[in-house]
Amino acid sequence: MFSERISLVKESFEKKAVSIDIPTEKASEIFGELVFDREKMRKYLRSDTLKALLDCIDNGEPLDRATADDVAKGIKEWALEHHVTHVSHWFQPLTEGTAEKHDSLIEYNGKGGVIESFDGKSLVQQEPDASSFPSGGIRATFEARGYTAWDPTSPVFIQADTLCIPTVFVAYTGEALDYKTPFKRSLQAISDAATPICRLFDPKVNKVITYLGWEQEYFLVDEALYAARPDLMITGRTLMGHMSSKNQQLDDHFFGAIPSRVAAFMRELEVEGLRLGIPLKTRHNEVAPNQFEMAPIYSEANLANDQNQLIMNIMNQIARKHGFVVLLHEKPFKGVSGSGKHNNWSLGTDTGVSLMAPGKDAKGNLQFVTFFVNVLAAVQKYNSLLKASIASATNAPRLGGNEAPPSIVSAFLGKTMTDVLRKLIDLPSGTPIQIAGKKGRDIGLVEIPEIFIDNTDRNRTSPFAFTGNRFEFRAVGSSANCAGAMTTLNAAVADQLNQFKKDLDAELNSGKELSVAIMDVLKPIIASIIDVVCFDGNGYSEQWHSEAQKRGLDTKTSTPEMFKAFTEPESIKMFTRTGVFSETELFARNEVKWEVYCKKIQIESRVIARMALNHIVPAAIEYKTALLKELSLHKEVFGSMDGCTTEMELVSHIAALVEEIRVKVNKMMEDRKQANAIPDVYQRAVAYNDIAEDINELRKPIDYLEEVVDNRIWPLPKYRELLFIS
Repeated sequence: MFSERISLVKESFEKKAVSIDIPTEKASEIFGELVFDREKMRKYLRSDTLKALLDCIDNGEPLDRATADDVAKGIKEWALEHHVTHVSHWFQPLTEGTAEKHDSLIEYNGKGGVIESFDGKSLVQQEPDASSFPSGGIRATFEARGYTAWDPTSPVFIQADTLCIPTVFVAYTGEALDYKTPFKRSLQAISDAATPICRLFDPKVNKVITYLGWEQEYFLVDEALYAARPDLMITGRTLMGHMSSKNQQLDDHFFGAIPSRVAAFMRELEVEGLRLGIPLKTRHNEVAPNQFEMAPIYSEANLANDQNQLIMNIMNQIARKHGFVVLLHEKPFKGVSGSGKHNNWSLGTDTGVSLMAPGKDAKGNLQFVTFFVNVLAAVQKYNSLLKASIASATNAPRLGGNEAPPSIVSAFLGKTMTDVLRKLIDLPSGTPIQIAGKKGRDIGLVEIPEIFIDNTDRNRTSPFAFTGNRFEFRAVGSSANCAGAMTTLNAAVADQLNQFKKDLDAELNSGKELSVAIMDVLKPIIASIIDVVCFDGNGYSEQWHSEAQKRGLDTKTSTPEMFKAFTEPESIKMFTRTGVFSETELFARNEVKWEVYCKKIQIESRVIARMALNHIVPAAIEYKTALLKELSLHKEVFGSMDGCTTEMELVSHIAALVEEIRVKVNKMMEDRKQANAIPDVYQRAVAYNDIAEDINELRKPIDYLEEVVDNRIWPLPKYRELLFIS
């Protein structure tokens, strides 16, 4: 077994670094070449068709069938120039991934041959089978009909020989069966709520845009070693494995030199991203060994989310070419940092004003504070919901340690903004608001120019941190669809803004000036949140957990319990008020969440049990047998067991650990059997939450055995091989 592992390691090391193919074209020249963007629209569409399409994209105006046909004609011409043979509606079902069904462009030409055909009907709508996608009971298995419908605000793109059309996915009965539909509803809801407030400051504002910048963390492991780990292959994480003597404790991997093979992978991924219109801006080593991060330039949220889903699809295809496998699981390795997907969220007007950044004058600061405070109020009011929006079976092991924020949603403001809010409580309404900008700081070296310090620091233990001109929702998991958390945040903020506007109108109707009325509404909100949801300290401390409970924040640790927040009466009212979810959709999605949770834990429990019995126990017994033979031979030669204390203790220790494995496997299997018999999916999920703990308990004797069993016998690649191979 050891020799097999060594050959895998040698195979990994013998892979030559793939040369970095640097395109001769500049990034600006290849950017978007596989996307039917506005430049292509101007080239391939008639002027009246272009105007109608842009009016649809920018202003939400409907497209008629004739215009759709003309758009399809232009797209077909462009696609055929790129040798496209198939078309697919590309959508995001409730599986955390994407889905696509490819149809050929060919149709009979009526003369015994075929022609390439693509019209407005094929562009606008298709009918994939909806029966096998998660629906939470909205659709029965025999009720197969569902519809995908084109989202014109996200551009059509080409992958290989296929024209991909971003779409929503809805049931025959109209309910959303995807992430995109409610996400787009939430974007509309927040624009509808924020725009009337913005017009009080600038009547020229017509809409408010939500921006998203995701930071995608991931691990790379060598393909050969990955293939030797059934747990990695099936569950995406290691269910067993003792920590390496060296992991991330020296902080030497973070921002270190990128290994050449990894750099080659990153470069190819960036080039492919550029061709697909994804402006990948940042790449670097993350904290854990073999962990990395990429991030694009911020963009409109719907487009940004589609691009994240697309890049998640293609990154593993490219990694395989370089001898790697990408791990997007939130906690693939115990004892080192897990992977998140920090969602940098902000709002801006169509006139170019950022609502999440301090203004240039008192009026701008008043507008900023208005939105800043209402966002915090929404985070406090819908604290449990935001926590539920990032909860999953895979994110649960990550939260609360090794650089990840805890599963208590609080907001970090930084000293500057905390001081501003506290002063505003006592400041006479109507007084101009002043907010300190970046400050120069001399660091005492003549040759180093003055650096500028932001008005906030960063807090890595905060799930929801203000970073100067945006909020960073750091608790989102690396494998998640950003739309899940962002839909909830948008809806919560929209609902809070609607309430604020209602209260503000009452103050304005009493004859108060705008600045006075705004502050009279904001002050009690600030007083109610500043010492509740706002927390700038160490989120890992035990004191914070106790303090959070006293403040009334959600401190649940059970993932199935967290999901219940979506179907609480206040949540249902909020989502239906904002038009983001119907009550039916909320209950259905919770059914899906509980079902997925059960299945993921069930798969993990099956994998670890079979690996324990088929891999670990035989290896332990083989080593124990070798020790017993050594003891027998020693006694035969020397006539006693003197000097064999180590061997005897090892035999006893291994026997005890093997027995512990047997007992814990049997307990877990019995717990699983009982859980599977529970008809109610929520109660079954609660039972599987206990089985998740069974998995953790079973891991302990296995990891102990890894430390004592002969390395030549151990059947699995170890952490020191998985994490230090690049």
